[in-house]
Order: sequence, then C-alpha cells, then structure tokens
Amino acid sequence: MPAEWEPHDATWFSWPHNTDTWPTGLAETEANLSVAVRALAAGETVYINVLDASHRDHVSAIVGDVARVEYLILPTNDAWCRDHGATFVLDGSERIAVNWHYNAWGGKYPPFDLDQKVARLMARHVGARVEDVAITFEGGGIESNGQGVILTTESCILNPNRNPGLSRAEVEELFLHYLGARTVVWLAGELVGDDTDGHIDNLVRFASTNTILFPQAPDDPDHGPGFEMNRRIMESTLGEAFRLIPMPHPDPVWHEGVRLPAGYMNFYVGNAAVVVPVYDCASDDTACSVLAACYPDRTIVPVRCNEIIRGLGALHCLSQQVPSIQANRHV
Repeated sequence: MPAEWEPHDATWFSWPHNTDTWPTGLAETEANLSVAVRALAAGETVYINVLDASHRDHVSAIVGDVARVEYLILPTNDAWCRDHGATFVLDGSERIAVNWHYNAWGGKYPPFDLDQKVARLMARHVGARVEDVAITFEGGGIESNGQGVILTTESCILNPNRNPGLSRAEVEELFLHYLGARTVVWLAGELVGDDTDGHIDNLVRFASTNTILFPQAPDDPDHGPGFEMNRRIMESTLGEAFRLIPMPHPDPVWHEGVRLPAGYMNFYVGNAAVVVPVYDCASDDTACSVLAACYPDRTIVPVRCNEIIRGLGALHCLSQQVPSIQANRHV
C-alpha cells in the first residue's frame, strides 16, 4: 500500500448529498469541499461520484469550470469515499483495488446497499483488478508509510459489530497479504463524537516514511490522555527509528449541543496540495504551519470544515487516492 504522498493518478470523491447526514449545513459543506477539489485538481485528476445527470450539473455549478475534474454517474448512499470506496494498492506494475466488506461502521446507518457496490465500480473505471477481502472494514481504519508499516486500531477492525471473533494475528496476516504490511502498530482510542469506533485517520498520520504526526491536547480531558497513550505505544513499538511530531488539536466544535469529532489529522495529501480541515480557531494556523514544514513542495490549503464535520467526518474521510503505477516509486 503506497503512502498517501506518493504520486497519484487521481483523487476520488463521492459528493455529499444525504440530508440525513447533513440535515443542516449541506450547502456550506458542498461549497467548502469545492475548495479542496479545485486545489487538488491543480495536480491530478479528480473523480466525483454523482447520483445522476441532474446531480452532476448541480455539483459542476458549485465546483466551477475546472480542468481535470471528471464526473461519474455512480450513485452512493453517502459521501464517505475513504470507507466505502476501494483501497488501491500496487503489485509491481499492476494496480489492485482492495474491496473491504462495508457495513456502514457496524450497521449504524442503513441503507448502504449502493455504497457496497462502489469499490468494484471504481476499480472498473481505472482498470484495476479487484481483491475481495473476507472481513468488514473501512479504508479510514488504516494508515501506511509506503514501506510496510501499517497503523490501525483494535476498537475498529476487531469490533464485534464488524468482525466478531477476529484476532490480531488474523488481521496482521490479511494486512500482509493485501497491503504488504511487515509491521502493524495497534493504537487505541477515538475522538468524542467519532462514530467509526476509532478510525486511525482521526488519530495519527504518517508525514514521511519515518515521521508520524500525532495530536496533543493536554488541557482537554476528553482527548489528552488518549493522545498521550498513543504516543507511548508508538515510542515503545517503533523505537528511535521514527520521529514523532506533535500537532495541535482544535478547540471543541459543537452543533446543537453535541461535540463533533473535529481534528486536524483528517488532512489529505494530493500531488500539488495538502488540504487541511480548519475550524475558525487559533490553532488552525499552527496546524497548517506544521504541515507546511512536512510538505514544502506542496501548497497548504486550509478548508473550513465547521459544517462538513456535522457529518462526523472531514476531508480525508471524503477522499480516496488512486496511486500511480511507476517502475521507480518516489517515497
């Protein structure tokens, strides 16, 4: 599984449309997501799944006349392409679409029949071979450094609402086979308001093959202890071979009395730009500065996610990369 910063042929989105997910703020969500689309299209093709021709025209009007944006009439139940879409990996010169069984994070949000079909249709569009995996899982639950180290959480993949009775050893064998994993690091915890049971892309992210970003929130009783626990796990598991860089954590974001799973770790790295969720708080600039130091060859694009996060996910959850097939991979 290539790292996210390695070259892409494309980035994929399933456009937000579900008013159960966004009873309020859908129009703002679409407008803000279009900022990310335009930034990413500067460096790669952007595929956008839409419901039908009318929806395509609606989305196109929001995104604007942007080269390298391609609309696919590929209906979905919801917008979370990271999770219902294919996870693309490379086997030599062949691109493979890993098709996890998808059940909307443990059956929380039916219906999800259309979302279950998306990975195969994505694979067909880019000519990738499909590998069906006999476990229930989502792409947001794994993070790869492109060199065989995979980060994940037990609370997600071993959850009885997905894979009752599955063991760590069985997961590691599957990750070896389908993702080329040589080392699997098991982390813990989840953000308040996170309905994924602890996706790794809300908690810890690679910034290079040997650099890991993790959030700090020492004054936040809901998150500070968990963030510190993950730091200790990473230090004890990975040792001095990996550099850990702290990131800030935003002020709490609330909607109708509910704390939302807002964080900066849900950024997405494209060929030309890094799109970063921001929340109108003082730590936004610090988070963008940390990422600018990690990715000096890319433009850092803050994307306001105060309304997007009402759907309980942000930019990484909404996107999925299609890695380029290259004889010499750049890492």
